[in-house]
Amino acid sequence: MPPKDPTREAHFPAIEKRYGEKMAYWFRVMATLEGKKYLEQIAHLKESYGFSQTHANALVMYSRGSTSSRRFETPKDYFKTLSPEQRKTIKAIFAAITGKYPKLELVIAWNQPMLRLDKKYIFGVSTTKNYILLAPFSADVLDAFRPKLSEYTVNKKTIAVPNDWSVDTKLLLGMAKMRMAES
Repeated sequence: MPPKDPTREAHFPAIEKRYGEKMAYWFRVMATLEGKKYLEQIAHLKESYGFSQTHANALVMYSRGSTSSRRFETPKDYFKTLSPEQRKTIKAIFAAITGKYPKLELVIAWNQPMLRLDKKYIFGVSTTKNYILLAPFSADVLDAFRPKLSEYTVNKKTIAVPNDWSVDTKLLLGMAKMRMAES
């Protein structure tokens, strides 16, 4: 489980313990990999030293100057990065759900806006340039609503909707209700 601290350095004690060398050693290793692509650096750490993906990512990203995995402190910060069209649609998605379920809290998790009830994630979104991905955090929810999702691209864990999606409040509320009912 990743540390609660979003800084890359939070992984350093575990890296030292698990791989048996001080961070100075690992920084020297990274210096030999300078100029290589991200995936090449990750592969080298995993193949040569048995690094986990998480530890390799923390070391590579830190070496590249990214000291924190957190990009957004608040949903408002996230919304600032979106196109006006995506911002409008995503705000409407969350408003539709929280209008019926006001106890849901809008938070940032995995650098994406999510609705959470206590510690349980109920619904989230992410974006690409061309569409918005809806995430009900449950394969069972996706399977139950699959017949109603025929006009959308349904992936393993998400549903792709257009950036200018006309928000289907009934669909969203049904998915959120079923997700909240899961234990």
